Amino acid sequence: MTHNHRLPVRLGFLILFLGAVPISLTDGADDRPAGTGQGMVPEPKQIGGEPEGIVQVANLVYAGIKSSQCFSDHFLIQAEKETAISTSRRFHAVKLGSEEIFAFPLMIMTGEGDFRLPPQERENLKEYLQGGGFLLASAGCSSKEWDRAFRREMATLFPDVPLGPLGLDHPVFHTVYEISVLQAKHGTPRPLEGISLGGRLAVLYSQDGLNDTAHAQGCCCCCGGNEITNSAQINVNILAYALTY
Repeated sequence: MTHNHRLPVRLGFLILFLGAVPISLTDGADDRPAGTGQGMVPEPKQIGGEPEGIVQVANLVYAGIKSSQCFSDHFLIQAEKETAISTSRRFHAVKLGSEEIFAFPLMIMTGEGDFRLPPQERENLKEYLQGGGFLLASAGCSSKEWDRAFRREMATLFPDVPLGPLGLDHPVFHTVYEISVLQAKHGTPRPLEGISLGGRLAVLYSQDGLNDTAHAQGCCCCCGGNEITNSAQINVNILAYALTY
């Protein structure tokens, strides 16, 4: 993936995040006299189906059939309330092996148990991250098997850039909320980890889990895990970071 895959989309998101006034790029449309009967020009749709200017977040389907369906999308609503970011209210399920991933500034990858990515998915993910995309990865219910599999995949993709702990002085913890401590269900959680590419954070990973289980739907209680309990605020910060760095 080249940087051109995401640049037009990312600039549109940045305009909203900074609270700037959108400028129409439709040739001559704003000069049309009122009452000509030509009607409103429909706002173009993105791959996920939302109008341009609405931030969409991908929920990955990977390793063939594994999905991140239990991860709560409630932080998207919180981000819209607390910032100038206009978000879709739901994730969009996207296959990691498809070209659609390049239309999303942020992707969620979570789950339980072991997995292996096929070659096309590895190639897409590496290209996406090197081209400016951001991956939020979270071990579902603190799954040790998923943790081992994810670390193996990251080491395969970026053998020279290992996952490393993120200090709480990193900008990702200070975009919207000031995060000074990580809170968990049981005791002190392990540090969040990341991979930086080209001077910016491209992967953020939690082996404990960043799922806001209080707002997770269905049977996604993560009863056996040690999920981070202030995850909603952290996830809002991650979204803001992904749009501005």
